[in-house]
Order: sequence, then structure tokens, then C-alpha cells
Amino acid sequence: MKRIAVLGTGLVGRTIAGDLVTEQTFAVTAWDRSEEALECLPRTENLVTRRADLSRSDELRRAVAEADVVVVAVPGFLGAAVLRGAIEASKPVVDISFAPEDPLALADLARARGVPAVVDCGVAPGLSNLLVGSSAAEMDDVIEATILVGGLPARRVWPWEYRAVFSPTDVIEEYTRPSRFRCNGFEVVRPALSDVELVDLPEVGTLEAFNTDGLRTLLRTIPARTIREKTLRYPGHAEKVRLLRDAGFFREEALQVGDVRVAPRALTEKLLFASWALPRGEEELTVLRVEVTGRKGGGERHDVWNLLDRTDRATGNTSMARTTGFPCALVARMLADGTWAEPGVHPPEILGRHSGITARILAGLEKRGVRVRRETTGS
Repeated sequence: MKRIAVLGTGLVGRTIAGDLVTEQTFAVTAWDRSEEALECLPRTENLVTRRADLSRSDELRRAVAEADVVVVAVPGFLGAAVLRGAIEASKPVVDISFAPEDPLALADLARARGVPAVVDCGVAPGLSNLLVGSSAAEMDDVIEATILVGGLPARRVWPWEYRAVFSPTDVIEEYTRPSRFRCNGFEVVRPALSDVELVDLPEVGTLEAFNTDGLRTLLRTIPARTIREKTLRYPGHAEKVRLLRDAGFFREEALQVGDVRVAPRALTEKLLFASWALPRGEEELTVLRVEVTGRKGGGERHDVWNLLDRTDRATGNTSMARTTGFPCALVARMLADGTWAEPGVHPPEILGRHSGITARILAGLEKRGVRVRRETTGS
């Protein structure tokens, strides 16, 4: 049996672990410092749970020591250190942590250790990268690529009309980290939540799209003249969050308030997270659109990939956990069976260059009820 260590068992980590244990060829060990999180995992013979503080290097080494493949599903602030630790231990690894650090900085280390590391392997970044890479591989050159993505509650509730279905701390990071993209050949940096525009999507309706910093490795691997990513929310959300940010509610420097010192961000997060929590039994959805325009054989070609997924009523798994966790679990299988074994750090767009791998991932998602539809026009 192949031994897989799943590091982090939040909403997405537990979905990954639950998917992997459906195959008796895997022995899965799930690691988290929270006993409550571990208790949410399925009870099966091929799953073992262990408590560990993965921010400690000795605990991390213990967690990966016996693994054949490592899955990194920790919050972003831990992601880079945990990913590095897995690579230093010479373990094939797939990562969804979305750490702010550049994952390609670990490429030399991964090659030196002789192991593959597939990074940013969620929905966006992740599946979005795979689809851009797949389209780009079939074109002579790429003119423009646009990614629109968002997780939304099925029921709109004032004032935020939003529910956090992954780490709320990482949501705040999306709203505060400057957005990097390329426009007509020029590198551009804009504040997050800027350049708001309305978009109409089938089965969803009118949403707003605004700049966020989700392109990451695509800026270096896809030589499109224009490439950008925008996050989707119900109209009006960006203005409300921008007001908080610009008024200083996300500042991390502590302020003196009476006899205590309080960091505005810590207080804001405490209040927002309670308001953003998804109530038990309430459904949500994830929407992704990837558009790639390029040249092929002397003509222009346009690809549009669409995904719309909703909470699985049978299992209770959120669409965000499904669309983030299933691509990661499918790639973990490829690392385990040797389908992808090239040493180095590989974002999903690199895997997307291989039509067989893209087809396998999309077929695996389809089998799990996550459907990606493609429309191609032009040559």
C-alpha cells in the first residue's frame, strides 16, 4: 500500500483525505493540531489520525517520515515552511496551501532531492492554471487569458452576502495583497478589490469581478500579452470590504484602546469570521470561467472553460472543498503511481501541457460530479 500523509484537515484537507481513502491501495495518515478537525474525518481501516503542531519542524519531520506522498493542506501562513519541509525530507508532494511566498523558489531544492512538487493545486490557483496550460499547449501563441472565479453562498444575506468556505484569514489576504497581472505586454500592479466590473454568468446571474493576486506562476509560465485573474462576488461586496481596508480595519499594528492594545485586523477578523461562517445545512456554490485567446495555424482561436459546482447534498461537502480538494487528490494519485515523477516544482499549468494528464484530471472530476465544460471557436 502507498502511504499518503495529509497535512491539515480543515474543510479541504478532510475532503482530500476522504477521497483518497476510497481506494484500499492507499494508507492515509491525517495530521492536524486540532482534535476537533480530526474527528470530522471518516472512520475507515485505511485512515489513521494523528495530532501534531505542523509549525514545529520536529513535528513536521515526524508527520512526513513514513509517507510515500505528502499532501500539504495547511493555512497559507504555514504553507511555505511545510512545503519546504516535505521537499527537504525527499517526499513527492502536492500542495494547496496558497502561501504568499513564490513556490518556484524551491525548484532547485526539489531537483536536488530528486522529488516532484506540484504546487498551487486547488481550484484557482490550480484547476484554472491547468486549463490555461491546456489551451496554451494547443495554440501557437497566446494573446490573452482571463480567469474569473468565486465561492458564493446560495442564499444572499445582508450585509456581506458572502460566506467563507476556506480559511477566512486567507480571504483577508486576497483583499489586502496587491494584484499583479499583465496588460498589453506590460506588468501591472493594482490594489486588490480594484477595477470592479459586472459580469453575467449562466445559471448564476450578475456578479461583480475585481482584481486579486491569483495568477502567481502563470505570470512567468504563460507568455500571453494580457493575462489577469478576478474574484467574483455578489455586487456591492467589494465596496464594503474596500471601505474597511482603507479605513485601517485590516492594519496589523496594535493600537492602544483604554488599558489594552488591540490589532485592528485581529478584532476585524473576529467579527467578520462570525458573520462569514457558513451555517450548518446552508448551501454554497463555486463558479470558474477561464477564457484563452490565441493563434493557431494562421487563424485566431478562442477557448472558454466553465465550471459551476454546488454543495453536495448527500455528503455535505462544500463546492469549494470539492473543487479545491479533488484536483489535489487526483494529482496525489499520479504522484503515488508514478504518472508524474519529474523532479522539481511544477505548477498545474505545466501538467496541463500534457493532454493525457489534463484528460485524466477532468475525467476524475466528472466522476466525482464536478463538471468542466469547454467551448472552442475559431481555428
